[in-house]
Parts: sequence; structure tokens; C-alpha cells
Amino acid sequence: MIGMISDIHGNHFALSAVLDRLDEMGVTEIICLGDIGGYYCQINECCDALRSRNIFSLMGNHDWYLAVGEGCPRSNSANECLDYQRQVISRINLDWLASLRSEAIMHGINMVHGGWRDPIDEYLKPSKEYFSEIPGSYFASGHTHVQCIWTGELKSYCNPGSVGQPRDGDPRAAFAIWDGSSFFLHRTEYDIPGMQREMAAVGFSPYFYENLTRGTRIGGKISKL
Repeated sequence: MIGMISDIHGNHFALSAVLDRLDEMGVTEIICLGDIGGYYCQINECCDALRSRNIFSLMGNHDWYLAVGEGCPRSNSANECLDYQRQVISRINLDWLASLRSEAIMHGINMVHGGWRDPIDEYLKPSKEYFSEIPGSYFASGHTHVQCIWTGELKSYCNPGSVGQPRDGDPRAAFAIWDGSSFFLHRTEYDIPGMQREMAAVGFSPYFYENLTRGTRIGGKISKL
């Protein structure tokens, strides 16, 4: 079994809980679909955890923002979080993020962070028409923070949801499993108050982390496909 994670966003409390759960489930490998960076304050802890376990990771849009020193064009809140991460990230972790690929095919799965029209920053809504243009049978991406399995016309697509900032109204950390022929969605509890205390301790106001309790975007909006 392969564990699939995405959109960790500097939330090591959530990442640790998901990695522990995947270990309990006996996965043989873990793949990260990107966005290790962004939003929460434990960027080094998250990068260190993935690097220490040799977890293959793709580049997400927040990872790219950190690597190239650019900001998010859509969100001032995201940019405030990125500014903090730029101050604290270690050189080795920044170089590692910059080295990540934007696309990969592994275990028969075609994987990106966003979508196949824009691997880093496309918000994908799966459909028969969309995947008819893309060779292959199995696909996975993240970016939307909304768990999804879609099947049609001998093709299957999975979004494992977000480890560190779920936006579908369920605050539990999200991940997926691939057994070689099918995807399965999972959730696990983690120490949300602990993550919120860490954000407060480094100077962020509740606006940036109260959403974790509700499983929404910063500001309180629920995302849908």
C-alpha cells in the first residue's frame, strides 16, 4: 500500500499524526503531492520529517513561492505566513524545496500538485472531458484541500485532501491510500490546539489559525469541488 499526502502547509502536528497512522496501516511508501510550505509556522519540522524518511515530494505553489521569493497573487494572508516562513526556514530545507519536481509518474499514477494544465497552480475539477485529454489510467493531485475520488471511462483520480489545512468542513487531517488498483480516503484526529498555541507563540493572531478548528480556509470559508 502507498500512502498519499498533500498540503501539509507547515502543520507538523497534523503531519506527525498522519505519518503515525500510515505507519500503523503498514504502508510500504509515502508520496507527498506538494505544499509542504505556507500558512503555519512549523516549516522546518515538516521539511525535516519528510527528508528524514526520504518521502518523495512534488512541488506545490507555496513551495514555489518560498523557493523563488515570490508572493501569492490571491491572498495577503498567505503572504504574511510566507513572509514568516522565509525568516525561519533553514538553507538546507529551502534548497530542498527548490529541488522538487512539479510532475511525476510512480506506481502507475500520474501525479502533480495542481492539475495537468498547470502542474503547480491549477484548481482542478475532475470530469470525463478533462481526463480524456490526458494519457493514463490513474491520477492524483492536491491543491484544493478537498478530498475526492472520481472515476469514469476507465480512469480514476484522487485528491487526498489536506494534511495541514482541511477546507471541506472536517478539521481532521486528510490523506489517502493506493493499493495498486484503487484509492481510499482517510482522516485522522490531531492536536489542533497545540498547533494553534504554536502560531500564537510566534506572533500570529487567531485569524490565521482559528479556521483549523472548523476545517475551513483562513477567514472561515468552506471549499467545495
